[in-house]
Amino acid sequence: MVFTWLQAALLIFIAAGLAFAAGPLLGSILLAPKSVGGAIGEPFECGIPTHGSSLTRFGINYYFYAIVFLAFEVDILYLFPVATWFNHSVGFAPVWKILVFLGVLGLAVVYFQRKGVFEWPRRIQISPRP
Repeated sequence: MVFTWLQAALLIFIAAGLAFAAGPLLGSILLAPKSVGGAIGEPFECGIPTHGSSLTRFGINYYFYAIVFLAFEVDILYLFPVATWFNHSVGFAPVWKILVFLGVLGLAVVYFQRKGVFEWPRRIQISPRP
């Protein structure tokens, strides 16, 4: 096998990429100050000393809202390419497709409403982990 300049360039770029990625990691290990003891293991937030445990339980409603929000955001993102191509289309076929798509989204909202996903409990109890 003949070693060409293209293969040499590829090897040089791979080595440079690895050095570029590993350099900051090794530099931080070698050059970072090391401190032991004190409040180094405590979580730091806004300069205020912490009180209580950081391991708290949140209600599952937060996660339901996040999942529903992400699902609808991804679905709405599909409307942007359709909207950019809309003036190039001929006839009412794209309009019907958009209406069917929005109808399915509307049915999903009705389904989630009937399942009680959008209902927020009156009182949320956050209790620490035992």
